[in-house]
Amino acid sequence: MISYADAAAALTIGLMGSSHCAAMCGGIAGAVSLGIDEQRQNRVLAIAAFHLGRILSYALIGLALGSVVVYAAAGFKPLSIALRIIAAGLLISMGLYIAGWWRGLTMLERVGVPLWSRLQPLTKRLLPVRSAAGALLLGGLWGWLPCGLVYSTLSWAVSADSTLGAAGRMLFFGIGTLPAMLTMSLAAETSRRLLQKQSTRRVAGILLIGFGLWTLVTPIQQLSGGHDMSGHQHRH
Repeated sequence: MISYADAAAALTIGLMGSSHCAAMCGGIAGAVSLGIDEQRQNRVLAIAAFHLGRILSYALIGLALGSVVVYAAAGFKPLSIALRIIAAGLLISMGLYIAGWWRGLTMLERVGVPLWSRLQPLTKRLLPVRSAAGALLLGGLWGWLPCGLVYSTLSWAVSADSTLGAAGRMLFFGIGTLPAMLTMSLAAETSRRLLQKQSTRRVAGILLIGFGLWTLVTPIQQLSGGHDMSGHQHRH
């Protein structure tokens, strides 16, 4: 389904980019428990259901788009290489965005606005959250929120060799966002101060930039290998 290296990479992207996730989703994550007036365990269950729905929606997006891309790339190898280069560029851009050095990636988030405008009214109907089932549905819808980090990771995920690989990458990315998102839900004010610190955001940004540069290694090697192979075939 997914290699250990890909799983580790996806977890790292989610963890290092989670300061952006906290800014985008922290408010709704903290609000999930407010409508639950019963025992604390019910609030914890609602929070867990919300994040489960959010993570599963990431995996579903990866599976759906990955199936299209894998099918298209099967007969056109350069598409896979191009996707990896695009993914690297977007990850570097996301790192610059999180670190506060460049805000151009916000333009990418506009791509998902038309779809989100249709889904957002549904999220309002689920608020305030009254049950774990409602929290699960809300999380599933919230995973489609226009987000540069999600789009950047998705562009990398769909460059996998299989649809399950694409879904697996997005699944582990979602799991990587959990530490920051859970602390936003359970201790919102304290975690918000930590994650919004400029030093934290810069470290996360630098790590994402580094991962983006590392992602470029594979397509560069493929391009070099492709030239060698074509030359080899030409001589014969």
